[in-house]
Amino acid sequence: MRIDVLGAVRAVRDDGSAVDLGGPRHREVLARLVAAEGRMVATDTLVDDLWTDPPARAVGALRTFVAALRRALEPDRPPRSPPRVIVTEGPGYALRLSRDDVDVHRFQDALARARRDPEAADDLAAALATWRGLAYADVTGSSWAQRERTRLEELRLEGVELSARIRLDSGHGADLVAELDAHVSEHPWREPAWELLARALYRAGRRADALARLRRARSMLVDHLGLDPSAALQRLETDILNGSAPGGGAPTAWTGHGGRLGPRTTTDLARTLAPAGGDALVRSRRERLAALQAAERTGDLLLTARTIGAYDVPAIWSRADDAEQSRAVVAAARRTLTGLGPDGPAHLRVRLLATIAVESRSADLSETDRRLARAAAEQAEAGARGLSDPALLAFALNGMFLQSFTRPGLAAVRDGIGAEILDLATRHDAPTFAVLGRLVRLQSASALGDLDAGAAHAAAADRLAATAEAPLVPVLTAWFGARAAADRSIEPGGPSPAVVAAHYRAAENSLRSAGMPGLHRGLFPLALLGLRLLHDRQPPTDPALDWGPYALWTRPLVLLAQDHAEEARRALASVPEPPRDHLQEAMWCLTARAAVRLGERDIAARAAAALRDARAEHAGAASGMLTMGPVGRYLAEAEACADAG
Repeated sequence: MRIDVLGAVRAVRDDGSAVDLGGPRHREVLARLVAAEGRMVATDTLVDDLWTDPPARAVGALRTFVAALRRALEPDRPPRSPPRVIVTEGPGYALRLSRDDVDVHRFQDALARARRDPEAADDLAAALATWRGLAYADVTGSSWAQRERTRLEELRLEGVELSARIRLDSGHGADLVAELDAHVSEHPWREPAWELLARALYRAGRRADALARLRRARSMLVDHLGLDPSAALQRLETDILNGSAPGGGAPTAWTGHGGRLGPRTTTDLARTLAPAGGDALVRSRRERLAALQAAERTGDLLLTARTIGAYDVPAIWSRADDAEQSRAVVAAARRTLTGLGPDGPAHLRVRLLATIAVESRSADLSETDRRLARAAAEQAEAGARGLSDPALLAFALNGMFLQSFTRPGLAAVRDGIGAEILDLATRHDAPTFAVLGRLVRLQSASALGDLDAGAAHAAAADRLAATAEAPLVPVLTAWFGARAAADRSIEPGGPSPAVVAAHYRAAENSLRSAGMPGLHRGLFPLALLGLRLLHDRQPPTDPALDWGPYALWTRPLVLLAQDHAEEARRALASVPEPPRDHLQEAMWCLTARAAVRLGERDIAARAAAALRDARAEHAGAASGMLTMGPVGRYLAEAEACADAG
């Protein structure tokens, strides 16, 4: 089954038959869940979105709509079995469908891929073809739907222009004239559209028409808005007059509104965008990759090395937000390093090595790649110490930090790295690295159970963030606040578990839009699990919870909580060693707890051996965002189980 909202809201079965969704309110409920992109929408929010003045029995009516939708979408679901498409989650509902089965999600994903990789242009064209009219066309009178329509229409226009630009950049596009002419007529204030139309006309051999369109654009902008055309339009007009307008060839870096930017300039822009988080962070990573690819295409090794190494954005988490993108950066850095050779400029070689270390996030690596990344980090640090460049040394130490998760129990080592980064950044006025130093030390203090030190680092990081324009920092420190509250909840007079869960939920809501999926996915369920373990309660078993990359290690305990002991035993037997990341101690503790519950002595012994060096730390707290309590507690249980006769 698929759901379409790029037009009127509809659902279509695999055989092509339409699903009867019911009346307008039913369709709006489904549409609102689609707009949430898999996230839970609280009942109160749905009520407020559906009614300007909610009736007395609004919640009951909403439940009726949801029940009817569930019957329509899953007509063959057995009685009393849990729904799989519209699920109850916490205080609301969420839609559980693959993104490929929802046209708006498919479109947004295709656009994101095409932004990164021009080879995805065909997917973008196919996704654009699925638009049947305005998004959520039959959801009228709702402010949420109007906001979504406006947002999605802007994305559609961007998609049309990006698709055309990719075709023109690749040497094609003469057949785009009619389509772009209509596009410009509908959206005459979009300068990129005029540029693309003029290029398509020039490509079709219609030089005079291309110049006429550019003169018309100039006239409209000057007469109606009092604005001169952008530098890009003026430059294109000059190029066409001179017969040197852009021809074919491989696409280059992001152009945006206005002039085309060179690889290094694009990287500088991306570096500036990154601390803002959210869409800016996503765009930053995308433009950085486009810039280095453009630099590589020039064949200029020094330009490529400078472009790759210029993106020295501090990184705090050991799991990549876009692993494929990180692998592409690492591969480019290795190619460039090989090309420069051992006698290449020392500062460029160090930057490339540090980039490899920072982008090779330990949670995503094979054992071989992990060794290579660690070697790159050590070489970068050694090289940076031989150069008089404090900023470069701070960047290299960031790589050492991210490669310092080689085994459990190394919080004190990371604290030393964080302290040196902080000292360098403070003495040499590098506020973004000062923030990094504070966050590394916050994580280390959290792991060691020193909440007072962690709180001091959190407060200092927040103050720095206010001047460094880094809105992501308060998102992370709010998670530390929830983690600290969890610790206090087991003390007399501390907050109740419900209050702590509310703190985690608030932190989760902020993180969801931060542009950091490598950090976000699975973290909130893991935090709730940790809270329950602190209070000796069973893990949460809601099937709607997305455990993300931690599912293999949480599954045995979840199955035990559901009284599926044999299935839990099989799941435990297949659990691998945890990735070498911020949460490895937590995963080993979950393995230990499940082994103890099931009497699996060999697995308990293996977990105990892994945890011994971390006995003074707190499980999960190396993240600075959650805790499962002292590692020593789990270690003692595992050792007792392993030694039992």
